[in-house]
Amino acid sequence: MLDRRRFLLTTAAGAGLAATTGGAVFAQAANGADAALTTVMDGITRDHLLSSPELLTMLGMDKGPGAAMKSRLDDRSLAKQAADKTKFLASMTALKGIDREALSPRFKVYHDTVEFFGETAVQGYDFPYGGGLFPSPYTVSQLGGAYQSTPDFLDSQHSIETAEDAEAYLSRLSALATVFDQETERVKAEFAAGAVPPDFVIQRATGQMQTILGADPAGLTLVTSVARRAAEKGLPGAWGERALAIVNGSVLPALARQRDTLAAGLPTASHDAGCWRLPDGDAYYNYGLKFYTTSSLTGQEIHDMGLQQVAELSARADVLLRAQGLTQGTVGERIASIASHVPGQVYPNTDAAKEQLLADLNAQMSTVMARMPEYFGRLPNAACDIRRVPKEIEVGAPGGYYQSPSLDGSRPGAYYINLRDTAEWPKFTLPTLTYHEAVPGHHFQIALQQEKTETPLLLKVLGFSAYTEGWGLYAEQLADEIGMYENDPWGRIGSIQSLMFRAARLVVDSGLHYKRWSREQGIRYMVETLGDQESSITTEVERYAVWPGQASSYKVGHTTWVRLREQAKATLGDRFDIKGFHDTGLDAGGVPLTVLERVIGDWVASRRG
Repeated sequence: MLDRRRFLLTTAAGAGLAATTGGAVFAQAANGADAALTTVMDGITRDHLLSSPELLTMLGMDKGPGAAMKSRLDDRSLAKQAADKTKFLASMTALKGIDREALSPRFKVYHDTVEFFGETAVQGYDFPYGGGLFPSPYTVSQLGGAYQSTPDFLDSQHSIETAEDAEAYLSRLSALATVFDQETERVKAEFAAGAVPPDFVIQRATGQMQTILGADPAGLTLVTSVARRAAEKGLPGAWGERALAIVNGSVLPALARQRDTLAAGLPTASHDAGCWRLPDGDAYYNYGLKFYTTSSLTGQEIHDMGLQQVAELSARADVLLRAQGLTQGTVGERIASIASHVPGQVYPNTDAAKEQLLADLNAQMSTVMARMPEYFGRLPNAACDIRRVPKEIEVGAPGGYYQSPSLDGSRPGAYYINLRDTAEWPKFTLPTLTYHEAVPGHHFQIALQQEKTETPLLLKVLGFSAYTEGWGLYAEQLADEIGMYENDPWGRIGSIQSLMFRAARLVVDSGLHYKRWSREQGIRYMVETLGDQESSITTEVERYAVWPGQASSYKVGHTTWVRLREQAKATLGDRFDIKGFHDTGLDAGGVPLTVLERVIGDWVASRRG
């Protein structure tokens, strides 16, 4: 899963940023139509990318011309949202005026990618709730909101090398109270529009907020991060004391106001998980499916696909389980028994054991990385770290997610694993997580996208879940195909379980939002089908409730990647080149699946010629 905030930065920064990143910020036009498209993309980049201080920091572009942005957080106000909408609609109007057929081949890919994103994003602006550009009906939830993202953002992405960096940290910390209040106003507006989150979402989110509010403020990451890192750099100053004063004086009171506002919706909140209960909720789910899967699949088609693939994968798992002597019970029950059936499958739930788990994952990543030159012509320059999800948010956070490297190479990529309970991660499940999140999964796809110098910044940052998550699952399959489980039968079962898990997501995502399943029905289906712990499955199902359609993107994307490869093999025969297929698909960057099909089709045609 990706944890990328994919949107956008001021005109004056453009030329300097190009020098800072060593790559193109804006596209280089080859003809008049290309120039017109470049103008549109430049406008979106300036209005949405280069105006986001947090994105600048994530990309490593908060230095030099962008240094002033390092002391700010993103504006999350309703007024900013309305202004963004006006600018975005104007950009889409300009895009419609471009003659696509007059574009050069590379710019046709850019055009079709921006067009698809624009068309779906405009649909999102039609709803009186949610964030506008990305489908989630609720600004604040157990997975969304600054209380979730900002502490880790400041700790892991706001660099501190100088006293000015530490001062910028404190400025951002001061701005956090304003951000909380801006989000709170959006929550009130969503409530007024009829978009009150389900009761379990409110309870989970307010519980996480209360954990922060009830902790010793001096021990919060918001306080300790600047103090620790300033001391490591030998920067004199009372950084911790100043941070603590800001947190106590304005940040925590603003968070308490947000908690109280969210909690005020609980008495009237529904327990229904699906967005069908919202105003125009069925249309919202269709919008979410289109945005995340980049397809026209309906809720029923998603549901049927999921049931079919769960059945196929369960049959494969059954064969593997029987080969290991596990013959009694359902597939899910037998998978669930592996942790207790096989000695040493579960790490102790201690900090020391969790550090060992991370070390083991790093060793595994090095092993698979050594095989990659056999299958890829281009390899990422950026390294990838494996980190633990911060303890303060691990209760409601996903099981794992990837964070992209900075564009300037100052920060590596990273994948985070949630270690709230090691029982949720038996050893047989861990290899496939590394192949999905790191090598050759998200890290390869995202780092290579960012490191392609001729690609304009907008296309480096823009991404589509079906493409990226589909690639993550394809990477899992590729690892099996190249022999990474040759002497690891339990790991191979884990890889099949991972695919079953994503197929079950199709069933439950459409179940909640299309078939009007309850939260409990979704949890029961996944526990019985997969054999996973109910605690981790509960977090999963609650995630689907706040991100309608996103859970379906994985298997839709995976199915497309595999289909395109097999079609290319069948067409090209001995002219098929696996390195060429991978390089071509990844060189396209994060694109809709319809665009990927055209890119691969052009590659196949060129190989035939």
